[in-house]
Amino acid sequence: MSTVTIRNACLEDAGHILEIYGYYVENTAITFEYDTPTLAEFQNRMESTMRRYPYLVVEENEKIFGYAYAAPFVGRAAYSWSCELTIYLDPAAQKRGLGRKIYEELEEKLKKTGILNLYACIAYPETEDEYLTKNSAEFHAHLGFSKIGEFHKCGYKFGRWYNMIWMEKIIGEHTAPSPINFYPF
Repeated sequence: MSTVTIRNACLEDAGHILEIYGYYVENTAITFEYDTPTLAEFQNRMESTMRRYPYLVVEENEKIFGYAYAAPFVGRAAYSWSCELTIYLDPAAQKRGLGRKIYEELEEKLKKTGILNLYACIAYPETEDEYLTKNSAEFHAHLGFSKIGEFHKCGYKFGRWYNMIWMEKIIGEHTAPSPINFYPF
């Protein structure tokens, strides 16, 4: 029987998480990064994120199959109630509900901190190809995100131009805001 667990990531997870991310850097246009970061660089990224935002892993039978985290939407105080989400799943783990589970957990943690708006920046093809499909946008739409903007031919990878879209999900009421309760999650 399979056991799925979602937990806070720790720096010791960086190697496994980087393996997942490295696949996307090297084989897809889902990320516009050209080179897989070093382990030390990736750990620094994780550590920086984990100071203020949740960074989660999803495990099945104690093996990491994906990760998701929140980050500042824009680095200004007035945007404190908004954040950008990122998710990557091991290609072998897709279409099994793990993405939904980790995103729902991430959303719950963010609600508890006082976050009201979720944003996703998604690479988006004009025409699907072997490097990029519309799956990420469809995944986000299925979870209640709406497309709110598109930038045309703004990312270049594998000798092709790709678009980028922003998607948004409102998860709270926009009344006089309470202070954001960052870490611990």
